[in-house]
Amino acid sequence: MNTNVASKIQNVLDNWPSKGLVTQAWLTQRGVSYSLANQYVKSGWLERLSPGVFQRPNDELTWQAALSGLQTQLGLAIHVGGLTALTNDGFAHYARVDVEPVHLFGPKGATLPKWFKAAWSNEFVHSQTNFLPPHLGVRKATYEGFQLQSSAPERAILELLYLSPKYVSLLEACDIMDGLRNLRPELMTALLAGCGSYKVRRLFAFMARKLDLPIVQELNLDGLDYGSGVRAIVQNGVYDARSQLMLPRELMEREN
Repeated sequence: MNTNVASKIQNVLDNWPSKGLVTQAWLTQRGVSYSLANQYVKSGWLERLSPGVFQRPNDELTWQAALSGLQTQLGLAIHVGGLTALTNDGFAHYARVDVEPVHLFGPKGATLPKWFKAAWSNEFVHSQTNFLPPHLGVRKATYEGFQLQSSAPERAILELLYLSPKYVSLLEACDIMDGLRNLRPELMTALLAGCGSYKVRRLFAFMARKLDLPIVQELNLDGLDYGSGVRAIVQNGVYDARSQLMLPRELMEREN
């Protein structure tokens, strides 16, 4: 390897994101062409994960590092949300014996690369949905040292309700929501106004009123469109007339 090529690879390795991945665009910015990247792969300096995506050999790539690279270098519009975001912010309520899957959200059409899904196929729930406005209530948060796009609590609780009761029971969702005493009215209003799920709107309004959250006084819940007709969230549930939902008895009987 000549001096120029060796100098370039040393510069690349010196600036490599810790235990992360890089794209061809990142390499090109540092003077590494497609052909030179291929040479580095053949020489064992780089390992190709997929066309245009590389890691350092022997690096143990974590999902946090991989997602960081996908978000920052490829602009992937997928963020951490729901229960995972709430847990990261300290709002988890129940201790779990089993490993909880990581919840990712993105608009319809935004897909994870095949190599990412192959590496962590059983560790993720990826919801492709447009039920909330893109980017609203999404900000950076730290996950194992990596800054990831992640839902703020106002958005995360709506994502949690969207996936309830399939992934989280409604009683647990209510218990988590009970801890959200500092929701920001302006952001919550915008999210509820842009929410495309009548189920989520109904559940949020029901729980917020039941828990007497401070934000209820700041929101015009009566002014939201909740759709029409009775909706059964669970089988053999108890009917709540105001929300027109069939809900679990234990939730209806929960004491505040």
